[in-house]
Amino acid sequence: MYTALRPLLFAVGPETAHTFAALAARTAQRVTPFLLDRMFEYAHPALSQDLFGLTFTNPVGLAAGFDKNARLVPFFRHAGAGFVEIGSVTARKSRGNPRPRLFRLPEDEALINRMGLGNHGARRIAPRVARQAGRRTWPLGVNIAKTHDPHIMGDDALDDFVQSFRLLAPVADYITLNVSCPNTAEGKTFEDPNAFDDLLAAIMRSAADLKRRPPILVKFSPPDTERFVLDSLFDELLLVAQAHGVDGFVATNTAPDREGLTADPIRIASMGKGGLSGRPIARRSDGLVRYIHRKTGGKTPIVGVGGIDSAESAYRKIKAGASLVQIYTGLVYHGPGLFRSIKEGLVRLLEEDGHSSIKHAVGVEA
Repeated sequence: MYTALRPLLFAVGPETAHTFAALAARTAQRVTPFLLDRMFEYAHPALSQDLFGLTFTNPVGLAAGFDKNARLVPFFRHAGAGFVEIGSVTARKSRGNPRPRLFRLPEDEALINRMGLGNHGARRIAPRVARQAGRRTWPLGVNIAKTHDPHIMGDDALDDFVQSFRLLAPVADYITLNVSCPNTAEGKTFEDPNAFDDLLAAIMRSAADLKRRPPILVKFSPPDTERFVLDSLFDELLLVAQAHGVDGFVATNTAPDREGLTADPIRIASMGKGGLSGRPIARRSDGLVRYIHRKTGGKTPIVGVGGIDSAESAYRKIKAGASLVQIYTGLVYHGPGLFRSIKEGLVRLLEEDGHSSIKHAVGVEA
């Protein structure tokens, strides 16, 4: 069905198309959830695993960025996602950057976005998360970031991050710290070891006051190249994360560069700044997943994201070391049926390789 709808969606701007798609999804999750189940349902015991105290009946989740405000969670549950990560959510609400801020590159199955972390703010979103989280076999994660405002710096930036954590950690099944978002006006991240250490120290102090500390993950930027062999700065970030007891990693965020694109360079330049996602960053994401898996000895779960648009690309990340995978740009080009097609393909690929469980395939090519 999405094959027929895609030309209509692509006939309008990408942000307008996203608005239409979100409206349709919200209607479907209220009116015809049973039809969604019939269309997208697919389960197999080989895809189930327990990670950081949570049960994932399948490893294919929705990446942060698609559902910033936790409005579409039921739709993706019925569409067959194994989990959903909403956000990025910030302490203060934000409209994000001025339009245009989202661009398609169909020839590369890629997107460029400088959305700027537009969202309703942590205080409004927390009750929505509370209504949907806590399902034993269907985790709902929340991706949090610093409010999109270049005037929030230093200790104020830490306080801003911690404010979101305090509001959302008590209700989320897990929290992802987005320390690497490249599409804000100031373009600054927490991927400096000292700033990262200060942030994790503040977050963990806040977590110590909670009755239930959710798993805490960290999302990193992609490397410059697929052959990511040795990086002392990134090693320092890993050591800082491990010292603070981070539970997992998400690899990767969008890329600020334009490597791997085949589209017309003049058209690409006209789009301006923004984070690149989709197929062009897939191999670089694979490289970072592999690197983290090796450096941690496979002991810390990794969520692989970046350029996943098929069972084969998902399986490549799993074999590189990802226990879970997330999709976003692939949904734009292939629709919600992508969840089912990846799951079916993963079972086939596991059987071809003689694996009875996805757990046995994680990191086999790291």
